[in-house]
Amino acid sequence: MNRKRAFTLIELLVVIAIIAILAA
Repeated sequence: MNRKRAFTLIELLVVIAIIAILAA
């Protein structure tokens, strides 16, 4: 379960990217 930490960072980046595209 060491990837959970990395997955959290990746998921956060993806969510921010989606929000940025929608807000753009």
